[in-house]
Amino acid sequence: MKRVYVNEEWCLGCHLCEVQCAFAGSGESDMVKAFNRDEKPLPRIRVEDGGEADGGIHFAVSCRHCETPLCVKGCITGALSVGEDGIVRIDQERCVGCRTCIVMCPYGCLVIGRNHTMLKCELCTETTEGAPACVAGCPNQAIVYEERGE
Repeated sequence: MKRVYVNEEWCLGCHLCEVQCAFAGSGESDMVKAFNRDEKPLPRIRVEDGGEADGGIHFAVSCRHCETPLCVKGCITGALSVGEDGIVRIDQERCVGCRTCIVMCPYGCLVIGRNHTMLKCELCTETTEGAPACVAGCPNQAIVYEERGE
């Protein structure tokens, strides 16, 4: 299955992946309108910025769509599930915001949404064709969408 991978040595820390992700999930076709609303769209990816002690490294964090996703196993309402395509998805109607999935995820990939339910990367399957928005919007190709033998 294709997944999003990060080449941290190429990441500039520009946060454009966050902007593209938030826009893709906004439901708007116009970026200006999406970010001009009272409630700005939220990204499902985030860039962690290391300090000078870490060599100034930057790293984009998003769902890894694990083969055995602990977040799905820990979800008390069954809001998280794995589709036939291997993508871990969240049913916003079933999520109660207990945050068990945050505790279970070893990568820290879930984020809290506006209504206190969880948000996560679903590889832009509902909003884009081809590569996810974070990949398409990365100016340095630090984020890639590919299949790797692991």
